[in-house]
This record gives sequence, structure tokens and C-alpha cells, in this order.
Amino acid sequence: MPNTSELVTLLDAADTLPGATALRGRSYELLRLEAGAPAVDVGCGTGRAVAELRERGARPIGVDLSADMIGIARDRWPGADFRMGDAYDLPLGDGEVAAYRADKVFHELGDAERALREAVRVLSPGGRVALAGQDWDAIVIDSGHPLVTRAIVHARADQIPDPRAARRYRDLLLTGGFTDVHVEVHTAVLTDAALLPMATNQARAALAAGAITQDEHDAWLADQHDRARRGRLLLAVPMFLAAATRP
Repeated sequence: MPNTSELVTLLDAADTLPGATALRGRSYELLRLEAGAPAVDVGCGTGRAVAELRERGARPIGVDLSADMIGIARDRWPGADFRMGDAYDLPLGDGEVAAYRADKVFHELGDAERALREAVRVLSPGGRVALAGQDWDAIVIDSGHPLVTRAIVHARADQIPDPRAARRYRDLLLTGGFTDVHVEVHTAVLTDAALLPMATNQARAALAAGAITQDEHDAWLADQHDRARRGRLLLAVPMFLAAATRP
């Protein structure tokens, strides 16, 4: 798996794509934040969303479990509020924030219900939640080796704590007692060669899991590199966005 530096480079490339920027903007709209409203961005990473929420007049708090990510965020966005914390145990008081946002986080959690109970705790009554994330079991990768591609996608999904969390957002929110639940699905179409590691990392994970052979891995990787060189790379990633209101 990529180290922190490689991960940040990949995240930066993905986060600056027009589709990703638009999806973040849509998540902010669904939070319905008033000027000066306190908000938490859970799993804030390098802090881009925190900076954008500040630009919109909110008072965001970025929380992440990784000390490396918090350090990068603090360097990039001086003066912003970044805190180390766990999605199950946020460094916030009861009812402290008017909005809760988690982007590409819930698939990494083993207990989404517990995380939502923590969201309820930190949200004030009438507060809003927005969840965004990809469905790891439904990623589409164009390839000359479709059967190997299927094995790769499913094997990688099986290594994620909750690979289908995003498709469950609506059910999770309703079960958690949230109201006014709204769900959208946006497809991220990725063709930039800089995002090739998104495909190759999946293949390496599948090889490590024994889902494909070394020969299958090598042939599949060669095909993806060739596609990237010829401008033929294509990944389609379904991105679920859900929003709701805390009673």
C-alpha cells in the first residue's frame, strides 16, 4: 500500500479534479451552514475541505486519526482548527457542532453505526450530516483482461473494512434516527495518467491476497500502463453522497 507521501500525492491529484471539487461543494450545500456555524470534518486528511468550509464562512474543525495528516494540514492551512481524533470518540463536546461531514471515511470503519451514534452526540438538534464515499465493490476499470479485472476489484474490496458502506448510507441514517434523508450518486470518471496508481494499487493488493497469479498481475499492469501512455486509461467510481438532519 502507498506510504504517506505517495498517498498525499494521489489524494491531491484526485481532489483537484473538477468532479471531486464539485462533489465537495455539493456536500457543503447539503449541510445548509449558516455564517459562523461550527462544523466538523471527520477524516479531514490534509485539510482541503476545512479550508473550503472556512472560505464559506463556517467555523470548521478538522479531525483525523493520522498524526502525519494533521501535521500536513496544519502546515498547509495555518490558523485552521485541526485535532487528532477517532470517528468513534471525537474531541468535541455534546451538541458542539451544527454540521458533521465525513468524506471517504465510513468504508474504513468496522462499525458505521457506532460512528453515527457519535455524530448524533456531537451534533446539536437540527444539525446536519453529510456522508460521501465510493463503493469499492462497484468500481469499473477498462481493461483488456475483464475477468482479471473483476477478480482484482472484488479482492481489493474484500480487504476494506466496510467496502459497501456508501451504498448503505440511507439505511444507516434512517436506522440512526436521522430525518430528511437525501441520497445522490455521482460517477467519478478518471482518465488522467497521474491517477494510474489507483488501478495499480488494486492489482498489487489482489496479488498479495492470492486472488490473481503473478502472470495475471503482470499482464494486467502492463495493459494499464500502456493505456495510461496512450491516453486510454479509464476508471469509473460510483460516489454516494447522503445528507440528513439530526432530530
